[in-house]
Amino acid sequence: MKKQLMGALAVVTFLLAFTPAMPAQGRHPEIQAALDSLRGARAHLMEAKHDYHGHRAEALKHVDAAIHEAETCMAE
Repeated sequence: MKKQLMGALAVVTFLLAFTPAMPAQGRHPEIQAALDSLRGARAHLMEAKHDYHGHRAEALKHVDAAIHEAETCMAE
């Protein structure tokens, strides 16, 4: 009985060691970090002095789309 209990405890300890913990900041910390970075990139693009032959505006469209997708992810 003692061997079975020790074996079960070893298995539970092993499983807990490899189970990711729920981060304090929410269920999707990687997506939140990406969202923060995307918002920072958007601010830099908005402050850019040049249009770069339309590339800045196009980049803003893509960043806005990425922000929208990340926000949708966070809502789920």
